[in-house]
Amino acid sequence: MSFDCEHSCVSSACWQLSRPAIPGFAAAVLSREKTSALRNRPMFGLLLLALLLPADPPAWPGFLGAGATPIEPASIPLTWSPSQNVAWDASLPGHGQSSPVIWNDRAFVTSVVGENKETCHTVCLSLADGAILWDHQHQSTAPDPNSVYISRAAPTPVVDGNHVFAFFECGDLVALTHDGRQVWTTSLSKLYGRFVNKFGLSSSPVQTDSAVIVLIDDEGPSCLVAISKADGSILWKTDRTSRTSWSSPALLTLAGQPQVIVSSAGTIDSYDPATGKQLWTYADIGGNTATTPLPAGPDSFLVAASPGRSGENSAGAQKSNALIKVTRDGDQWKIEKPWMSSEATPSWASPFVHQGYAYWVNRVGVVYCIDAATGEQKYAQRTKQSCWATPLAIGERIYFFGKEGATTV
Repeated sequence: MSFDCEHSCVSSACWQLSRPAIPGFAAAVLSREKTSALRNRPMFGLLLLALLLPADPPAWPGFLGAGATPIEPASIPLTWSPSQNVAWDASLPGHGQSSPVIWNDRAFVTSVVGENKETCHTVCLSLADGAILWDHQHQSTAPDPNSVYISRAAPTPVVDGNHVFAFFECGDLVALTHDGRQVWTTSLSKLYGRFVNKFGLSSSPVQTDSAVIVLIDDEGPSCLVAISKADGSILWKTDRTSRTSWSSPALLTLAGQPQVIVSSAGTIDSYDPATGKQLWTYADIGGNTATTPLPAGPDSFLVAASPGRSGENSAGAQKSNALIKVTRDGDQWKIEKPWMSSEATPSWASPFVHQGYAYWVNRVGVVYCIDAATGEQKYAQRTKQSCWATPLAIGERIYFFGKEGATTV
Protein backbone atom coordinates (compact mmCIF):
# COMPACT_ATOMS: atom_id res chain seq x y z
CA MET A 1 0.00 0.00 0.00
CA SER A 2 1.20 3.53 -0.72
CA PHE A 3 -0.18 7.03 -0.44
CA ASP A 4 -2.30 7.82 -3.48
CA CYS A 5 -3.25 11.42 -2.86
CA GLU A 6 -3.01 14.36 -0.50
CA HIS A 7 -5.78 16.83 0.11
CA SER A 8 -5.96 20.04 2.06
CA CYS A 9 -8.83 20.90 4.34
CA VAL A 10 -9.12 24.05 6.47
CA SER A 11 -5.62 25.43 7.04
CA SER A 12 -3.96 26.33 10.35
CA ALA A 13 -6.15 23.91 12.29
CA CYS A 14 -5.29 21.27 14.86
CA TRP A 15 -7.66 18.35 14.34
CA GLN A 16 -8.76 15.81 16.91
CA LEU A 17 -10.40 12.86 15.17
CA SER A 18 -13.28 10.74 16.33
CA ARG A 19 -13.28 7.73 14.05
CA PRO A 20 -16.49 6.49 12.36
CA ALA A 21 -18.78 4.84 14.78
CA ILE A 22 -19.45 1.27 13.71
CA PRO A 23 -18.66 -0.87 10.65
CA GLY A 24 -20.34 0.91 7.78
CA PHE A 25 -20.77 4.20 9.63
CA ALA A 26 -18.68 6.78 7.83
CA ALA A 27 -19.54 9.98 9.67
CA ALA A 28 -16.17 11.41 10.60
CA VAL A 29 -16.84 14.07 13.21
CA LEU A 30 -13.78 16.22 13.78
CA SER A 31 -13.20 18.63 16.61
CA ARG A 32 -10.80 21.44 15.98
CA GLU A 33 -9.06 24.20 17.84
CA LYS A 34 -7.96 26.96 15.50
CA THR A 35 -6.37 30.38 15.96
CA SER A 36 -7.43 33.13 13.59
CA ALA A 37 -4.48 34.82 11.92
CA LEU A 38 -6.48 38.04 11.67
CA ARG A 39 -7.68 38.48 15.22
CA ASN A 40 -5.58 35.95 17.14
CA ARG A 41 -8.73 34.78 18.91
CA PRO A 42 -9.20 31.10 19.68
CA MET A 43 -12.04 29.38 17.86
CA PHE A 44 -13.21 25.90 18.71
CA GLY A 45 -15.66 23.91 16.69
CA LEU A 46 -16.89 20.70 15.14
CA LEU A 47 -16.90 19.73 11.50
CA LEU A 48 -18.83 16.88 9.90
CA LEU A 49 -17.76 15.61 6.52
CA ALA A 50 -20.59 15.07 4.05
CA LEU A 51 -20.74 11.29 4.02
CA LEU A 52 -23.15 8.49 3.26
CA LEU A 53 -24.82 7.56 6.55
CA PRO A 54 -26.36 4.13 7.22
CA ALA A 55 -29.92 3.45 8.23
CA ASP A 56 -28.93 1.97 11.59
CA PRO A 57 -28.33 4.48 14.41
CA PRO A 58 -24.57 4.94 14.97
CA ALA A 59 -22.67 4.78 18.23
CA TRP A 60 -19.09 5.80 18.94
CA PRO A 61 -19.05 5.66 22.71
CA GLY A 62 -15.59 6.83 23.76
CA PHE A 63 -12.01 7.72 22.88
CA LEU A 64 -11.01 5.73 19.76
CA GLY A 65 -14.49 4.23 19.84
CA ALA A 66 -14.41 1.23 22.14
CA GLY A 67 -10.95 0.07 21.14
CA ALA A 68 -12.40 -0.85 17.76
CA THR A 69 -10.38 -1.91 14.75
CA PRO A 70 -10.64 0.09 11.50
CA ILE A 71 -14.07 0.16 9.92
CA GLU A 72 -15.41 -1.56 6.83
CA PRO A 73 -15.60 0.18 3.43
CA ALA A 74 -17.93 3.16 3.32
CA SER A 75 -18.45 6.32 1.36
CA ILE A 76 -16.13 9.13 2.42
CA PRO A 77 -14.93 12.07 0.32
CA LEU A 78 -11.36 12.35 -0.93
CA THR A 79 -11.50 16.15 -0.94
CA TRP A 80 -13.11 18.70 1.32
CA SER A 81 -12.88 22.40 2.08
CA PRO A 82 -15.08 25.06 3.71
CA SER A 83 -17.23 25.01 0.57
CA GLN A 84 -17.07 21.35 -0.46
CA ASN A 85 -18.14 18.06 1.17
CA VAL A 86 -18.79 19.58 4.60
CA ALA A 87 -22.23 18.76 5.99
CA TRP A 88 -21.98 21.30 8.79
CA ASP A 89 -19.51 23.28 10.89
CA ALA A 90 -20.51 24.38 14.40
CA SER A 91 -18.77 26.85 16.72
CA LEU A 92 -18.35 25.82 20.36
CA PRO A 93 -17.42 27.68 23.54
CA GLY A 94 -13.84 28.04 24.77
CA HIS A 95 -11.11 25.50 24.12
CA GLY A 96 -11.35 21.73 23.79
CA GLN A 97 -8.97 18.90 22.94
CA SER A 98 -11.36 15.99 23.46
CA SER A 99 -12.80 13.92 20.64
CA PRO A 100 -16.56 13.88 20.08
CA VAL A 101 -18.55 10.79 21.02
CA ILE A 102 -21.73 9.70 19.25
CA TRP A 103 -24.94 7.98 20.26
CA ASN A 104 -27.82 7.64 17.80
CA ASP A 105 -28.44 11.08 16.30
CA ARG A 106 -26.36 13.08 18.78
CA ALA A 107 -22.71 14.05 19.18
CA PHE A 108 -21.24 15.08 22.54
CA VAL A 109 -18.02 17.02 23.12
CA THR A 110 -16.39 18.95 25.97
CA SER A 111 -14.56 22.25 26.37
CA VAL A 112 -13.38 24.65 29.08
CA VAL A 113 -13.80 28.41 29.47
CA GLY A 114 -12.11 30.99 31.69
CA GLU A 115 -8.66 32.19 32.74
CA ASN A 116 -8.49 29.26 35.14
CA LYS A 117 -10.75 26.88 33.21
CA GLU A 118 -13.47 27.62 35.76
CA THR A 119 -16.36 26.49 33.55
CA CYS A 120 -16.48 22.96 32.12
CA HIS A 121 -18.84 22.61 29.15
CA THR A 122 -20.48 19.46 27.83
CA VAL A 123 -22.17 20.25 24.52
CA CYS A 124 -24.68 18.11 22.65
CA LEU A 125 -25.16 18.61 18.91
CA SER A 126 -27.53 17.19 16.34
CA LEU A 127 -25.61 14.81 14.10
CA ALA A 128 -27.92 15.75 11.24
CA ASP A 129 -27.33 19.49 11.06
CA GLY A 130 -24.88 20.52 13.80
CA ALA A 131 -27.47 22.42 15.82
CA ILE A 132 -26.52 22.78 19.49
CA LEU A 133 -29.24 20.96 21.43
CA TRP A 134 -27.90 21.85 24.86
CA ASP A 135 -24.80 23.15 26.64
CA HIS A 136 -24.31 21.98 30.22
CA GLN A 137 -21.97 24.12 32.32
CA HIS A 138 -20.21 22.76 35.40
CA GLN A 139 -18.06 24.85 37.73
CA SER A 140 -14.65 23.27 38.26
CA THR A 141 -13.77 22.18 41.80
CA ALA A 142 -10.03 22.62 41.09
CA PRO A 143 -9.45 25.61 38.76
CA ASP A 144 -6.06 25.72 37.06
CA PRO A 145 -4.49 28.35 34.76
CA ASN A 146 -5.68 28.14 31.16
CA SER A 147 -2.60 27.67 28.97
CA VAL A 148 -1.87 26.34 25.51
CA TYR A 149 0.77 24.10 27.11
CA ILE A 150 -1.66 22.45 29.55
CA SER A 151 -4.55 20.10 28.75
CA ARG A 152 -7.82 21.89 28.06
CA ALA A 153 -10.77 19.50 28.19
CA ALA A 154 -8.40 16.81 26.92
CA PRO A 155 -10.18 13.68 28.21
CA THR A 156 -12.83 12.37 25.81
CA PRO A 157 -16.24 11.57 27.36
CA VAL A 158 -17.93 8.17 27.31
CA VAL A 159 -21.59 7.66 26.42
CA ASP A 160 -24.04 4.78 26.74
CA GLY A 161 -27.75 4.34 26.06
CA ASN A 162 -28.78 6.45 29.05
CA HIS A 163 -26.04 8.91 29.96
CA VAL A 164 -22.95 10.79 28.85
CA PHE A 165 -20.08 10.91 31.36
CA ALA A 166 -17.76 13.91 30.95
CA PHE A 167 -14.39 13.83 32.72
CA PHE A 168 -12.24 16.96 33.01
CA GLU A 169 -8.57 17.45 33.89
CA CYS A 170 -9.59 19.15 37.15
CA GLY A 171 -10.77 15.71 38.32
CA ASP A 172 -14.50 16.33 37.99
CA LEU A 173 -16.67 13.58 36.48
CA VAL A 174 -20.16 14.73 35.46
CA ALA A 175 -23.03 12.37 34.58
CA LEU A 176 -25.74 13.78 32.31
CA THR A 177 -28.79 12.39 30.57
CA HIS A 178 -28.92 12.61 26.78
CA ASP A 179 -31.18 15.64 27.30
CA GLY A 180 -28.56 17.47 29.37
CA ARG A 181 -29.95 16.95 32.87
CA GLN A 182 -27.24 16.47 35.52
CA VAL A 183 -27.61 13.19 37.42
CA TRP A 184 -24.55 13.42 39.65
CA THR A 185 -21.02 14.78 39.83
CA THR A 186 -17.91 13.43 41.58
CA SER A 187 -14.65 15.29 42.25
CA LEU A 188 -11.67 12.91 42.25
CA SER A 189 -9.30 15.76 43.12
CA LYS A 190 -11.31 16.41 46.29
CA LEU A 191 -11.16 12.72 47.17
CA TYR A 192 -7.50 12.08 46.33
CA GLY A 193 -5.83 15.49 46.13
CA ARG A 194 -5.06 17.84 43.24
CA PHE A 195 -3.38 16.24 40.26
CA VAL A 196 0.27 17.12 39.64
CA ASN A 197 1.27 16.77 36.00
CA LYS A 198 3.31 19.35 34.09
CA PHE A 199 1.11 19.15 30.98
CA GLY A 200 -2.13 18.37 32.79
CA LEU A 201 -4.26 15.24 32.91
CA SER A 202 -5.34 13.98 29.49
CA SER A 203 -6.25 10.32 30.05
CA SER A 204 -9.71 9.44 28.72
CA PRO A 205 -11.97 7.08 30.70
CA VAL A 206 -13.28 3.69 29.61
CA GLN A 207 -16.58 2.15 30.62
CA THR A 208 -18.29 -1.10 31.50
CA ASP A 209 -22.05 -1.62 31.83
CA SER A 210 -21.95 -0.36 35.41
CA ALA A 211 -18.80 1.74 35.82
CA VAL A 212 -16.67 4.53 34.42
CA ILE A 213 -12.98 3.71 34.89
CA VAL A 214 -10.48 6.58 35.16
CA LEU A 215 -6.67 6.44 35.14
CA ILE A 216 -4.79 9.01 37.23
CA ASP A 217 -1.05 8.80 36.62
CA ASP A 218 0.85 11.84 37.89
CA GLU A 219 3.69 12.97 40.12
CA GLY A 220 1.54 12.50 43.20
CA PRO A 221 -0.35 9.36 44.24
CA SER A 222 -1.43 7.49 41.10
CA CYS A 223 -4.39 5.14 40.82
CA LEU A 224 -7.00 3.45 38.67
CA VAL A 225 -10.51 4.10 39.95
CA ALA A 226 -13.99 2.84 39.03
CA ILE A 227 -16.99 5.09 39.57
CA SER A 228 -20.57 3.80 39.67
CA LYS A 229 -22.66 4.93 36.72
CA ALA A 230 -25.74 4.82 38.93
CA ASP A 231 -24.76 7.33 41.62
CA GLY A 232 -21.13 8.44 41.24
CA SER A 233 -19.87 6.42 44.21
CA ILE A 234 -16.44 4.79 44.16
CA LEU A 235 -16.73 1.08 43.37
CA TRP A 236 -13.02 0.34 43.72
CA LYS A 237 -9.67 2.10 43.69
CA THR A 238 -6.34 0.44 42.91
CA ASP A 239 -3.18 2.34 43.82
CA ARG A 240 -0.31 2.59 41.34
CA THR A 241 3.27 3.80 41.69
CA SER A 242 3.66 7.53 41.02
CA ARG A 243 4.50 8.30 37.39
CA THR A 244 3.87 11.01 34.81
CA SER A 245 1.86 9.86 31.83
CA TRP A 246 -0.85 11.02 29.44
CA SER A 247 -1.95 7.65 28.03
CA SER A 248 -5.49 6.31 28.16
CA PRO A 249 -6.48 2.80 29.28
CA ALA A 250 -8.14 0.28 26.97
CA LEU A 251 -10.82 -2.28 27.76
CA LEU A 252 -9.89 -5.51 25.95
CA THR A 253 -10.77 -9.18 26.22
CA LEU A 254 -7.59 -11.28 26.34
CA ALA A 255 -7.43 -15.04 26.90
CA GLY A 256 -11.17 -14.98 27.56
CA GLN A 257 -10.88 -12.39 30.36
CA PRO A 258 -12.12 -8.78 30.13
CA GLN A 259 -9.21 -6.57 31.17
CA VAL A 260 -8.38 -2.91 31.61
CA ILE A 261 -4.98 -2.53 29.93
CA VAL A 262 -2.83 0.41 30.99
CA SER A 263 0.36 1.13 29.03
CA SER A 264 2.06 3.88 30.99
CA ALA A 265 5.57 5.10 31.82
CA GLY A 266 7.55 1.88 32.05
CA THR A 267 4.98 -0.89 32.47
CA ILE A 268 1.95 -2.51 30.89
CA ASP A 269 -0.55 -3.44 33.59
CA SER A 270 -3.76 -5.45 33.47
CA TYR A 271 -6.69 -5.08 35.87
CA ASP A 272 -9.98 -6.87 36.39
CA PRO A 273 -12.63 -4.26 35.46
CA ALA A 274 -15.08 -5.73 37.99
CA THR A 275 -12.81 -5.58 41.05
CA GLY A 276 -9.71 -3.55 40.21
CA LYS A 277 -7.47 -6.51 41.04
CA GLN A 278 -4.20 -6.46 39.14
CA LEU A 279 -4.01 -9.53 36.91
CA TRP A 280 -0.49 -9.14 35.54
CA THR A 281 2.26 -6.63 34.82
CA TYR A 282 4.92 -6.43 32.13
CA ALA A 283 7.99 -4.25 32.55
CA ASP A 284 10.14 -4.80 29.44
CA ILE A 285 9.05 -1.46 28.00
CA GLY A 286 9.84 2.24 28.33
CA GLY A 287 8.82 5.65 27.01
CA ASN A 288 5.16 4.60 26.77
CA THR A 289 3.56 7.78 28.07
CA ALA A 290 1.00 8.85 25.45
CA THR A 291 -0.55 6.16 23.26
CA THR A 292 -3.44 3.76 23.86
CA PRO A 293 -3.18 -0.03 23.33
CA LEU A 294 -5.36 -1.10 20.39
CA PRO A 295 -6.35 -4.67 19.47
CA ALA A 296 -4.23 -6.51 16.90
CA GLY A 297 -5.80 -9.94 16.54
CA PRO A 298 -6.81 -12.68 18.99
CA ASP A 299 -5.40 -12.06 22.49
CA SER A 300 -3.02 -9.43 21.08
CA PHE A 301 -2.59 -5.67 21.07
CA LEU A 302 -0.10 -3.04 19.94
CA VAL A 303 1.94 -0.88 22.28
CA ALA A 304 3.97 2.16 21.38
CA ALA A 305 6.55 4.48 22.87
CA SER A 306 8.08 7.75 21.76
CA PRO A 307 11.81 8.50 22.03
CA GLY A 308 10.83 11.98 23.23
CA ARG A 309 11.33 15.36 21.63
CA SER A 310 15.04 15.35 22.52
CA GLY A 311 15.58 11.59 22.40
CA GLU A 312 15.49 11.20 26.17
CA ASN A 313 13.49 7.97 25.91
CA SER A 314 15.38 6.45 22.96
CA ALA A 315 16.63 3.36 24.78
CA GLY A 316 13.21 2.43 26.10
CA ALA A 317 11.40 3.21 22.85
CA GLN A 318 13.63 0.90 20.80
CA LYS A 319 12.14 -2.13 22.56
CA SER A 320 8.64 -0.78 23.13
CA ASN A 321 6.97 -0.43 19.72
CA ALA A 322 5.69 -3.95 19.51
CA LEU A 323 2.99 -6.57 19.39
CA ILE A 324 2.00 -8.00 22.77
CA LYS A 325 0.32 -11.42 23.05
CA VAL A 326 -1.40 -12.62 26.24
CA THR A 327 -2.12 -16.26 27.07
CA ARG A 328 -3.23 -18.04 30.23
CA ASP A 329 -2.69 -21.44 31.79
CA GLY A 330 -4.90 -21.72 34.85
CA ASP A 331 -3.95 -18.86 37.15
CA GLN A 332 -0.68 -18.20 35.32
CA TRP A 333 -0.48 -15.42 32.77
CA LYS A 334 2.10 -15.43 29.99
CA ILE A 335 2.98 -12.15 28.30
CA GLU A 336 4.99 -12.37 25.08
CA LYS A 337 6.41 -9.89 22.60
CA PRO A 338 6.26 -11.75 19.24
CA TRP A 339 7.94 -8.86 17.45
CA MET A 340 9.10 -5.30 17.95
CA SER A 341 10.22 -2.54 15.63
CA SER A 342 13.40 -0.62 16.34
CA GLU A 343 12.50 2.07 13.78
CA ALA A 344 8.75 2.70 14.03
CA THR A 345 7.88 5.23 16.71
CA PRO A 346 4.81 7.39 17.44
CA SER A 347 4.35 10.70 19.12
CA TRP A 348 0.70 10.97 20.18
CA ALA A 349 -1.11 8.86 17.58
CA SER A 350 -1.76 5.26 18.62
CA PRO A 351 -0.65 2.51 16.22
CA PHE A 352 -3.34 0.28 14.73
CA VAL A 353 -3.77 -2.76 12.48
CA HIS A 354 -5.60 -2.62 9.15
CA GLN A 355 -5.86 -5.46 6.62
CA GLY A 356 -2.91 -7.32 8.11
CA TYR A 357 -0.56 -4.37 8.47
CA ALA A 358 0.32 -2.26 11.50
CA TYR A 359 0.79 1.49 11.11
CA TRP A 360 2.72 4.00 13.18
CA VAL A 361 3.01 7.74 12.50
CA ASN A 362 5.44 9.99 14.35
CA ARG A 363 5.64 13.67 15.28
CA VAL A 364 7.13 14.76 11.92
CA GLY A 365 4.62 12.78 9.86
CA VAL A 366 6.66 9.69 8.94
CA VAL A 367 4.38 6.66 8.50
CA TYR A 368 5.75 3.16 9.14
CA CYS A 369 3.96 0.15 7.67
CA ILE A 370 4.74 -3.20 9.31
CA ASP A 371 3.54 -6.73 8.62
CA ALA A 372 1.37 -7.38 11.68
CA ALA A 373 2.11 -11.11 11.65
CA THR A 374 5.91 -11.01 11.31
CA GLY A 375 7.00 -7.50 12.31
CA GLU A 376 8.74 -6.97 8.96
CA GLN A 377 8.79 -3.31 7.94
CA LYS A 378 7.27 -2.82 4.48
CA TYR A 379 7.95 0.87 4.03
CA ALA A 380 8.45 4.22 5.71
CA GLN A 381 7.08 7.31 3.99
CA ARG A 382 6.73 10.93 5.03
CA THR A 383 3.52 12.93 4.86
CA LYS A 384 3.66 16.70 4.47
CA GLN A 385 2.68 17.53 8.03
CA SER A 386 3.09 16.36 11.59
CA CYS A 387 0.28 13.98 12.61
CA TRP A 388 -1.09 14.15 16.15
CA ALA A 389 -4.43 12.37 15.73
CA THR A 390 -4.75 8.61 15.36
CA PRO A 391 -5.38 7.92 11.64
CA LEU A 392 -8.64 6.68 10.17
CA ALA A 393 -8.78 3.48 8.08
CA ILE A 394 -11.72 2.94 5.72
CA GLY A 395 -11.70 0.20 3.10
CA GLU A 396 -8.57 0.42 0.97
CA ARG A 397 -7.54 3.84 2.25
CA ILE A 398 -6.04 5.32 5.40
CA TYR A 399 -6.54 8.99 6.27
CA PHE A 400 -3.67 10.73 8.07
CA PHE A 401 -4.81 14.07 9.50
CA GLY A 402 -2.00 16.63 9.65
CA LYS A 403 -1.53 19.08 12.48
CA GLU A 404 -1.89 22.09 10.17
CA GLY A 405 -4.98 20.87 8.32
CA ALA A 406 -3.73 18.78 5.37
CA THR A 407 -4.93 15.19 5.07
CA THR A 408 -2.82 12.50 3.42
CA VAL A 409 -4.70 9.52 1.97
